[in-house]
Amino acid sequence: MIDLDISDDIAALRSTFRDIRGVVGVERLEREIADLSEQAGRPDLWDDTDKAQKITSALSHRQSELARINSIESRLDDLEVLVQMAQEGDDQESADEAKAELESLRKVLGELEVQTLLDGEYDARPAVITIRAGAGGVDASDFAEMLMRMYLRWAEKHNYSATVMDTSYAEEAGIKSATFEIDAPFAFGTLSVEAGTHRLVRMSPFGAAGKRQTSFAAVEVIPLMEETSEIDIPENDIRVDVFRSSGPGGQSVNTTDSAVRITHLPTGTVVSMQNEKSQIQNRAAAMRVLQSRLLLIQKEQEAATKKELAGTITASWGDQMRSYVLAPYQMVKDLRTEYEEGNPSKVFDGEIDGFIAAGIRWRKRTIED
Repeated sequence: MIDLDISDDIAALRSTFRDIRGVVGVERLEREIADLSEQAGRPDLWDDTDKAQKITSALSHRQSELARINSIESRLDDLEVLVQMAQEGDDQESADEAKAELESLRKVLGELEVQTLLDGEYDARPAVITIRAGAGGVDASDFAEMLMRMYLRWAEKHNYSATVMDTSYAEEAGIKSATFEIDAPFAFGTLSVEAGTHRLVRMSPFGAAGKRQTSFAAVEVIPLMEETSEIDIPENDIRVDVFRSSGPGGQSVNTTDSAVRITHLPTGTVVSMQNEKSQIQNRAAAMRVLQSRLLLIQKEQEAATKKELAGTITASWGDQMRSYVLAPYQMVKDLRTEYEEGNPSKVFDGEIDGFIAAGIRWRKRTIED
């Protein structure tokens, strides 16, 4: 007779699942989906493109969230059936499958449970991530590009929408900086724990053979705000520069001056956009990100909390929050949470959910303490 006594484990998962359902508010989700579906079905929906995109995006997010909840409930039901079949048929293969599914559901519910901790003012907003190369020369530029790929791969693995808004390429390798948007449920709340200075230690592929190199990159995460009247930016407070979009090595992407750089003169905040095809679209996108950054500054000043959401990031020794060590040993370790992974390749390929979950729990404990 096979040994498959996991009824207590399944009961514990169901208890956790009921708590999550209550926090998420499934009935509220269903009402919101019904309301948004009605709005999305109106014949005049696309008369206002911006409004239509907000409605369809909100509908997609809520449908995805509800589908995830329903899928977990269905998998729990199927797991109980699988256990019963394995026991009645004395089937070891089915028993192994049931144990694997149990572990998979534990992981999924753990991730969903973490999302219930996201109750900040802007946590539900899309995230705008800016990565800047810091100290370390060419290695730092290369590291910045590795981090950019890491976050884009993370978004891809979760089927989240990611849009690169601006990239400034370094001369030899990598990037000087890049800005991209990730549009997903609770994107800002989830990714905000990634803000800070990241440190890479490896045998440099650009320097002398056999020499270890330490380099740094700064990650800034801000919520993307809706167009708001809370922040009024007078025209005489900004300087707008236009230039041609370019790719690696200065290769021209287009032949018109469509890229836009906006400088907010009172604060020195600079936002560049070159993703869209027209200057008007790039300017609108840049103004939206500028509004988001200035609103954060305003909130931080009001709360007298220095860089409460985005953080002051210098990308150098002394303030790193995570280390990626490739030599003399292999390890990625978060210095705040002590969470670590022994396979940097997987981490750089977007496997960062463990770091994110640990970061969210660490932040929650810090706030409560």
